[in-house]
Amino acid sequence: MKDSRNSLPPAEISPKILGYFRAMEELDATDLHIKTDAITLLRVKTALRKLDEPPLDAQAVEKIIDSLLSDDQKESLTRNGNVDLAYEIPHGDRFRINIFRQRGTISLAARRVTRKIPSLAELNLPENVAPILDTDHGLILLAGPTSSGKSTTIAAMLEHINQHRHCHIVTIEDPIEYLYEDKKSLINQREIGIDVPNFTVALRSVLREDPDIILIGEMRDRETFQAALQASETGHLVFGTIHAGTAGQTVSRILDLFPHESRQLVLQSLAYNLRAIVCQKLLPCVKKGINRVPAIEILRTNPVVRDLLETGRDGELADVIRSHEADGMQNFTKSLLDLIENGMVDPKTAYAAAPNSEELKMRVKGISQSGGNIFAR
Repeated sequence: MKDSRNSLPPAEISPKILGYFRAMEELDATDLHIKTDAITLLRVKTALRKLDEPPLDAQAVEKIIDSLLSDDQKESLTRNGNVDLAYEIPHGDRFRINIFRQRGTISLAARRVTRKIPSLAELNLPENVAPILDTDHGLILLAGPTSSGKSTTIAAMLEHINQHRHCHIVTIEDPIEYLYEDKKSLINQREIGIDVPNFTVALRSVLREDPDIILIGEMRDRETFQAALQASETGHLVFGTIHAGTAGQTVSRILDLFPHESRQLVLQSLAYNLRAIVCQKLLPCVKKGINRVPAIEILRTNPVVRDLLETGRDGELADVIRSHEADGMQNFTKSLLDLIENGMVDPKTAYAAAPNSEELKMRVKGISQSGGNIFAR
């Protein structure tokens, strides 16, 4: 699906940056970094690698930037010191680009997003992710640090719904990353700064657009999260991303957005409208053909979770996740154990990523002593 909107550069793109984008496709690189008077870098399999060419001087970088930006975007860069945009290679991949000033010069960071939306299975997500989507209302949050694959996982979730349900999906994104084709669902995608000036305006109008499902690209502030809660309370299924490491941290981060006197109402709303929190971190994979694989923590709202939220005992959520695997929950230790068992992640990598490395080591040791081969699959 070609993006024909005026978010793409109005002029002919610089052959230099186009060459970099093509190289990213060929090398399966995830990120590109251009800095004035520095060697250009590509991130391949989580590691930054220098290109075998001289550093780009200020004139060369300015030429690249000039070819990418419209007049409005150039004005935004001058005014704000940074600008976001997207570029799609014809019949190729899409690139999410941030251009910013640093120490008086210009730098560029570009994230590559492939045209094909991967399936849940192709992302190596656990089987208990798909059942989370079998609901028609409530709030589903994807949590994780920057570059943890949240956007890709949400895209896979929405594409799963697109293939299986007749509904209207409206996305509010900054910027649009994946382009969907209507299948069973009707999907409208709104890009901040292009289709609508900001999240506030988009959220104010979204309920008048007859959506069944709403994606809010990132929940950055109280107003955005409040709108998401209100939409979930009125019978819509709302997806959103948030920067947090665990389910418990996600709830804490949400509460931090609100004044102390409002937090009990927020907890009550979460108790009745939250359906799941999926926390994700990406780890290098040792299996051939797979660069990175997600470690996943899943919180599902059940009566125990609902009671903890209503009574403000969100600090106990980790214990509930650990003891309710039968309800489709799992913590990072369980996820990392599965990745080790399946031969996806090196044990040393898993131990370094584990919230409690000693607990994970004991569980791995327990499998080994019981006669199981942790590298059998």
